Amino acid sequence: MKRTVLSRREFSKMAAAALVAPSVASRVLESVNETRGLTTWPRYEQVMVVDFLASPGPFNTPVNVEALTPEMIRNAQASGITAVNLTIGGGTPEGVFQSMARWERDVERHPQVLVKIRSLTDLTTAKAQKKLGLIYGFQDGVAIGADLSRVALYHAFGLRIVQLTYNVRNMFGDGCLQPENGGLTPLGRQLVESLNAKGITVDLAHCGMQTTADAIEHSSKPVAISHSGCRAVADRPRSKPDAILKRMADKGGVIGIYLMPFLTMSGQPKAEDLVRHIEHAINVCGEDHVGIGSDLSITPHVVDAGYMRIHRTFVEGRMKAGVAAPGEDPEVPMFVSDLNTPRRMEQIADALRARRHPDARIEKIIGQNFVRLMRDTWLS
Repeated sequence: MKRTVLSRREFSKMAAAALVAPSVASRVLESVNETRGLTTWPRYEQVMVVDFLASPGPFNTPVNVEALTPEMIRNAQASGITAVNLTIGGGTPEGVFQSMARWERDVERHPQVLVKIRSLTDLTTAKAQKKLGLIYGFQDGVAIGADLSRVALYHAFGLRIVQLTYNVRNMFGDGCLQPENGGLTPLGRQLVESLNAKGITVDLAHCGMQTTADAIEHSSKPVAISHSGCRAVADRPRSKPDAILKRMADKGGVIGIYLMPFLTMSGQPKAEDLVRHIEHAINVCGEDHVGIGSDLSITPHVVDAGYMRIHRTFVEGRMKAGVAAPGEDPEVPMFVSDLNTPRRMEQIADALRARRHPDARIEKIIGQNFVRLMRDTWLS
């Protein structure tokens, strides 16, 4: 049977049409489902699908919206993703609660599509109701600061994942771009203990190598490296060397492979580059310790002149701020070129199936490993 593949341009045209007429939206989704249903991994709709860093809204772009657009909601619903680790912004408590309030409003506006995840029971409900679950996470510990009582405060409002540092240094340790590569500070060790005690997953994606190694050893629970890659495949600062990946796995942790330009040493990556990292991680860590953390919006990128202007502004701003990593290129879009669709997790499953990975392994990689990690690190 002939395989039909939607290009980014074709999908974008259909999504744009759907914005004009709601009746068209259902036909768009039917068309996508009919097309992909002929060739896709048959278990996709039945299993838990977890992207351990993603968003239904704009992500890795300077564009901001006060509320999710109809297109974003349709893409979230069409994605088949059960839950995402959603970055809550703000470097202060006020900023954190403003960010949380924005997402609470979106959940209230779209209860048929979105649900907030506080527990494994919520995750099971999201899957049963075919909703996208939002798991609140930090990509930096700065909003916690020296007052570790804030860990319990944020947890009460739904925080379930905390990355200790971003690319640079904070009071807890060094990020992956900090040349000194210092490890966890005494306060950093206390933070890890507080997160363990409260049932919040420790995330080390942007942490420096020594901070990562120290946190793996100090944590009493398994850790996440939510969105990273394998340094042995592409030598990028945010990707982790084999020794760290092996130790993370030995203690029950999970790495989420990102869909970022850091998968390669030049140019925009393709699905084959992603699969190369996944397979290397499986060889090093074992199939129980590898997942996906795309670092992307669920809504596809439509690359035109306007998009590239915004992208250049975003990357150049990060460069000036000193937080851009090697590989962030103003001229290279930050996504995997042939996985630019809301159904990217399904396409990843397809790619693994084409490589003859067994169904049980595919199920683990596209979600079940991170479900297990949450079960091991949360209190409920």
